[in-house]
Amino acid sequence: MAAEVVTVTEESQKYEAVVVGGGAAGLSAALVLGRARRRTLVVDAGGPRNAPAAHMQGYLSRDGMAPAEFLAEGRREIARYGVELVRDRAADVSAAGGGEFDVVLAGGRTVRARRLIVATGLADELPPVPGVAERWGRDVLHCPYCHGWEVRDGAFGVLATSPAAVHQALLVTQWSKDVRLFLHTVAEEELPDEDLRRLAAAGVDVVPGEVAGLVVEDDRLTGVRLADGTVHERSAVFVPPRFVPRTGLLERLGAELRETPFGSYPVLDGTGRTSVPGVWCAGNAASPTEQVVNAASAGHRAAAALNGELVFADIEAALDRG
Repeated sequence: MAAEVVTVTEESQKYEAVVVGGGAAGLSAALVLGRARRRTLVVDAGGPRNAPAAHMQGYLSRDGMAPAEFLAEGRREIARYGVELVRDRAADVSAAGGGEFDVVLAGGRTVRARRLIVATGLADELPPVPGVAERWGRDVLHCPYCHGWEVRDGAFGVLATSPAAVHQALLVTQWSKDVRLFLHTVAEEELPDEDLRRLAAAGVDVVPGEVAGLVVEDDRLTGVRLADGTVHERSAVFVPPRFVPRTGLLERLGAELRETPFGSYPVLDGTGRTSVPGVWCAGNAASPTEQVVNAASAGHRAAAALNGELVFADIEAALDRG
């Protein structure tokens, strides 16, 4: 269904840039735009992807920092440069003519933007195994670069929901040599012989059978229980989730998307510019592999490109006016 056309009145607030999403990518973009003296609004619905994690890792000078503390510091920084932040959700967006955009917020407010940065992230859809969602970000994990050091040399499990889990099982052997691949919904005959040879060479045990749930004792993961009642002692389980990118706003604007094994993501240039003139995308809405440090970098690049475009657009407009 086409987006409803929203008329922006004279009283509606107008911004040079609206950033949708207040995570690492969005706040980094807002910081650059604020320092470039652009009137900028950040629309933040809350619920960051890494909220369940106690710490974030791999960000130079911020290694081990709590995600909530990182975002709070980012919000304080952008405020110093006059960037506005509203706790709301961007419910709709449409072209407003003249290369501008109308952004409708769930709370009823409509704002106009000369340019947009979409940094809405993605959602992790977890397999419906009892205990997985409850332990997510603690001892049920996805990214070994984020959490591998903290659980190193433990007894690892990898929960397979597709043959692609073989890659994750092989990867995590860098952090522990005690790794078991629980096939769960994958039949052993679905795995290519080459993958089975690689698993054997890496010392990964392959465990057939459906996983019934996780065993938790004293608020600590202690095992994986199969449907037949067998329990395998494990201290950490890696689960490849299904990535669900939040690209609804981009789709409403008609942005070109590309299909990947991990979902549909926008086609971007080197700065994060989408196929829609005046619209950029950064962070996990652009790629499932963007960790916090990468997302912040992408937000910086997109904001710098956006500012540069506005600088030269205004110069050309001045030349046209004579």
